[in-house]
Amino acid sequence: MPLPHKPEPENRSGSTPGRTSPAETREIEPTDLPLYCPRDDMTLWNHHPRVYLTLEDCAAVLCPYCGTRYILKAPTP
Repeated sequence: MPLPHKPEPENRSGSTPGRTSPAETREIEPTDLPLYCPRDDMTLWNHHPRVYLTLEDCAAVLCPYCGTRYILKAPTP
């Protein structure tokens, strides 16, 4: 018996259809580099294989596994 088709939700938030918004946004200090996800303080249910994220070209990056958005804080003088 085939499964019923589940229609895509309407695009109301301005995001790309079929993609979710970031699960969480975290600000990262320069002392937290190199950046990896999941962080040690994340809940156990949110763990996935550790992935290192690059912030060379911009000040923000998304984790490809969980969608957490990391933003690099400007260093304070």
